[in-house]
Amino acid sequence: MPILQSSIKSARQSEERRARRQPFKTNMKTEIRRIHDLVKEGKKDEALKALSKAFKAIDTAEKKNLIHWKNAARKKSSLSRMTSPKK
Repeated sequence: MPILQSSIKSARQSEERRARRQPFKTNMKTEIRRIHDLVKEGKKDEALKALSKAFKAIDTAEKKNLIHWKNAARKKSSLSRMTSPKK
């Protein structure tokens, strides 16, 4: 536990920020998992429709600095490749 007053305040602020940002990260993971599950079940049409929601969740997490912009690009690229029709 922090001892200095400034450290105590910093820990409190960090916890508040984490709690405020947590739903966005959870939502992002849920949307990604939903697409993974749909692709595993062979429902690529439904996965393609859910892609926009996943992209929005990833972009929101990126905007709030929960993930790095290159990590966001990698996730979006991976989902796009997963849902695209095979040639």
